[in-house]
Amino acid sequence: MAVKKILIVDDSETIRQRVVGALEQAGFATATARDGVEGLVAVEQQAPALVILDVNMPRMNGLDMLEKLDLKTSGLPVLLLTTEVQPSLMERAKKAGARGWMVKPVNLEQLVATVRKVVG
Repeated sequence: MAVKKILIVDDSETIRQRVVGALEQAGFATATARDGVEGLVAVEQQAPALVILDVNMPRMNGLDMLEKLDLKTSGLPVLLLTTEVQPSLMERAKKAGARGWMVKPVNLEQLVATVRKVVG
């Protein structure tokens, strides 16, 4: 079975490192990006099995990136990992095709379990 690659898009280096560490320990390959602009390029270049996406980032926020991905045609699963809890933002993400919304600080075991559930 091929190792599945997870793309983590977050402007916080600490969050990226923690999530990468947990996912790699669980047997996943990882790639990272610091904002939505880098994230879109990484999706094209890395062909990840799943994207974990922050909402509040410089240059391009996570919701704008999510909408540009056009998940309805690509089928790429996206989980949002953010400090935001506003229902309007959650609804916007759901309409754009996000599979889930997790609030920081995240329980890394729960995050790994969710990733396993989504990518199999």
